[in-house]
Amino acid sequence: MLKIENLSKRFGGLAAVNEVSTSIEKGKINAIIGPNGAGKTTFFNLISGVHKPTSGRITLDGVDVTHLRTDEVAKLGVSRTFQTTALFDNASVLDNLIVGHRLRTKSGLWDVLVGSSRLKNEEKVCREKARDALDFVGLSHMANRMAGDISQEERKRVAFALALSTDPKVVLLDEPAGGVNPDETVGLADLIRKMVKHGLTVGLIEHKMNMIMSLADKIMVLNYGEKIAEGTPAEIRANPAVIDAYLGSEHADA
Repeated sequence: MLKIENLSKRFGGLAAVNEVSTSIEKGKINAIIGPNGAGKTTFFNLISGVHKPTSGRITLDGVDVTHLRTDEVAKLGVSRTFQTTALFDNASVLDNLIVGHRLRTKSGLWDVLVGSSRLKNEEKVCREKARDALDFVGLSHMANRMAGDISQEERKRVAFALALSTDPKVVLLDEPAGGVNPDETVGLADLIRKMVKHGLTVGLIEHKMNMIMSLADKIMVLNYGEKIAEGTPAEIRANPAVIDAYLGSEHADA
């Protein structure tokens, strides 16, 4: 689905991502792991259009998206979450999600000024999509709560829902279990499996190795911006370079 060829990003003299080639495979959970500073988030930023690559090529279903803007990439079906969940804390959870589906609407300033039927119809659709996304992540009962009043785990679920409200094909999750407890981590892992079961493709950055090893179909390992390994969880656990650079001996053959 997403093909990445010789992708590089330099910030001055620093190669944050260096000649990385891989693919985000359709209908699978594609994990990216590595030490802090390995280039994982920069890699997601390149795929989603936040940064433009120094060199290399990114294609989505055969379409070159290398130099597209973030909103253009999103309209083609790539959505993402971030390490820190930024919400409009003084707005309701539902209103936060209505913003997400605005990506798919066509109303402009004139529609707002005249209160056009197109605007009204699109607002209805946005609200329905937001409610569907909330239901999917198990937070229907939170629709009218202020976003600033919900827990960290609930904020993570709202971030999932916000990504889903854009009608994506690929969802990039950047440390979705960061800052939540083990029981909550299990619940978020189940939600990720549910996303794939419903036809989505997932790219996943996460430091919680038990979660990654039980979830991922494929794992790519970055270190100092370079791909040092790629394979199934079993292959990654047994890879000496990965053990040395990141996992440590306690994960070997676990």
